[in-house]
Amino acid sequence: MGGAAVALLAATRRRSIPLVTSSLPRAARGLHEAAAAAGEDKARTRRRRSSSSSFLGPDITDTWDPPPRPAASPLPPRAAGVDYESTATIIDGKSIAEDIRLQVAEEVLQMKNAVGHVPGLAVVLVGDRKDSQSYVRFKVKGCEEVGIKSLLAELPRNCTEDEVVDSVSRFNEDPSVHGVLVQLPLPQHMDEEKILNAISLDKDVDGFHPLNVGNLALRSRKPLFVSCAAKACLELLLQSGIDLMGKHVTIIGRSKVVGLPTSLLLQRHHATVSAIHAYTENPEEITRGSDIVISAAGVANLVRGSWLKQGAVVIDVGTNPVEDPASDFGYRLTGDVCFEEAVNVASAITPVPGGVGPVTIAMLLANTLDSAKRVYGLSD
Repeated sequence: MGGAAVALLAATRRRSIPLVTSSLPRAARGLHEAAAAAGEDKARTRRRRSSSSSFLGPDITDTWDPPPRPAASPLPPRAAGVDYESTATIIDGKSIAEDIRLQVAEEVLQMKNAVGHVPGLAVVLVGDRKDSQSYVRFKVKGCEEVGIKSLLAELPRNCTEDEVVDSVSRFNEDPSVHGVLVQLPLPQHMDEEKILNAISLDKDVDGFHPLNVGNLALRSRKPLFVSCAAKACLELLLQSGIDLMGKHVTIIGRSKVVGLPTSLLLQRHHATVSAIHAYTENPEEITRGSDIVISAAGVANLVRGSWLKQGAVVIDVGTNPVEDPASDFGYRLTGDVCFEEAVNVASAITPVPGGVGPVTIAMLLANTLDSAKRVYGLSD
């Protein structure tokens, strides 16, 4: 087609567009305008969805449904050569924690002899939750056993955020304090992030500061501190001779205390990590394909034997109080994993209590020691 013909055709099309539109019946023009308006609304919606906040996802909290309470779930289908009567090796967290505490105590004594100072750990406890009080007692006792000085600020549940921040600030400024932590959870009326961010970066022995978490996420960076619970999970695996490279690890729960930092730490060890949360579809199926399962959902007996593949390694971070009239305290502690079922499927498993808990406290003592060594120029 020649250039003149193309120009003539284009001109004809331009002239014909308004003629066709003007000849539409009034009702059709109304539909056309409505459709155009709807298109603009969709475009605006797309623009809103492209904002930076929408990329971060909805701010909703994981709420786990309690597991059903029928008789024990069936075990996975039998495979050739599988012995379901076998019993998993129990990973002794108490023994591993004792070894860490002995090493910390030895280095604390060396520090005292070298510079005349010992590490100091300060804890801020808000409210009167029995479990939080119990955890703090264990931490204070752990400090006493290894020679670390401990300080405790106890505040009432109805105190203000500013009062908590003031307590944190005083410990930040105290040169004899090398680690500061705020016992979680805080009362609901408080802004947890605001309070945790008030902790000095170089005293954040819990590893919750955004810079510590961010540096953990970047393999080229080294955080000052890593979450004590995450370090405990890794220590239990490594001390048990579990190979992590290339293994499929499923973490149940994605909190900043356990799930997130443990996932980041495992990826540094070249594991393949799946994170399961309250909105995950088919969590049993995902977990059943895993070589290692780490559960930190905070739901008693959530993980049944049928969730595990034969020979999986199970690290149970859950510490859930369950009513028990036979107990002196009226309750007993149980994990996220149904131990009675899992012990016949897994190759190795941590008990509750006596598994992750003692090692977590030992890691807190080790983090506090590391902080003091940096201050006194004794770091490796």
